[in-house]
Amino acid sequence: MSTTALPAQALGTTGMDITRVGFGSWAVSGSGWHFGWGATDDAESIAAIRHAVASGVNWIDTAAVYGLGHSEELVGKAIAGLPESERPYVFTKAGLVWDPNDPQAAPRRIMEPASVRREVEDSLRRLGIDRIDLYQVHWPDTGESLEYAGDGSGAVSPNATPLEEYWQVMADLKAEGTVRAIGLSNHTPDLLERAEKVAHVDVIQPPFSAINRSAAPEIAWARAHDTGVIVYSPLQSGLLTGAFSAERAADLPTDDWRAAHADFTTGLEANLRLAEALRPVADRHGATVAEVAIAWALAWPGVTGAIVGARKLRQVDGWIGAGAVRLTCADIDEIAAAIADTGAGTGPARP
Repeated sequence: MSTTALPAQALGTTGMDITRVGFGSWAVSGSGWHFGWGATDDAESIAAIRHAVASGVNWIDTAAVYGLGHSEELVGKAIAGLPESERPYVFTKAGLVWDPNDPQAAPRRIMEPASVRREVEDSLRRLGIDRIDLYQVHWPDTGESLEYAGDGSGAVSPNATPLEEYWQVMADLKAEGTVRAIGLSNHTPDLLERAEKVAHVDVIQPPFSAINRSAAPEIAWARAHDTGVIVYSPLQSGLLTGAFSAERAADLPTDDWRAAHADFTTGLEANLRLAEALRPVADRHGATVAEVAIAWALAWPGVTGAIVGARKLRQVDGWIGAGAVRLTCADIDEIAAAIADTGAGTGPARP
């Protein structure tokens, strides 16, 4: 499967050892839906996925809603033909349901049991696999639309499926062998505690970066419960790569969800200053700014791996070494000082 051995770690109690960086396929999903990243080239996207796997990455994270099924189809094409022993682990998610007649509308957060069972079958078909290695609930069920990417707000419909009911369905899928492990994404510690009483939470997937540090309590909960943690957006959707700029933010197309997000508008200056503050640390380690940003997230106790997106081969090369970067206490102190100085983001500034 790969020509390079990357650092790996046990993913909770799942029995899977995963590389500390995994390929995230939200950004390859293309345009034409509510949370798209603008136009993409499918051939380039497939090449980027294959390059990541050939470089040693042994897991891919996707979701049914990304591109309204398109991302899963691309992942399926990228891994097609690989022997089972060489296939990377495939992680996907359920619970964001879209209206095919109105693809630009925000998807709804639905975990009704019959809907989940339809979703898992659709995902298996698009991915071209017999079993999903990690199946995750994308967001808590509210029955209402997800209005903003990365925003957990929203009204709760009286028809929303209770957590205990939808988590039991996930546990049933695991017991039936349809999925190997189950997880919860974007669920707060109180919800995780409720789920744990129904069935063990194998993995959680919160957003986490040097800018968005608000998931520290969820990570602490997972560490106390032998639950694996794969964090998403460790580069804050490109802001912490060291390659982003105010000019690039201003030129984002209107069909790229980032164009209207606060991180890329009102918070942009502070975020870019923080990214630049990572450069001296990167220089000392012979690493890229992106690798240091990811290494910062991986340095938190309890974090197993980080999901990192790419749409081109060169982008993969810019972060592939993150798992081998070992930040020192002095590095962590320097980054914490930069967080305080810039005022970027929210949450604790150090592990």
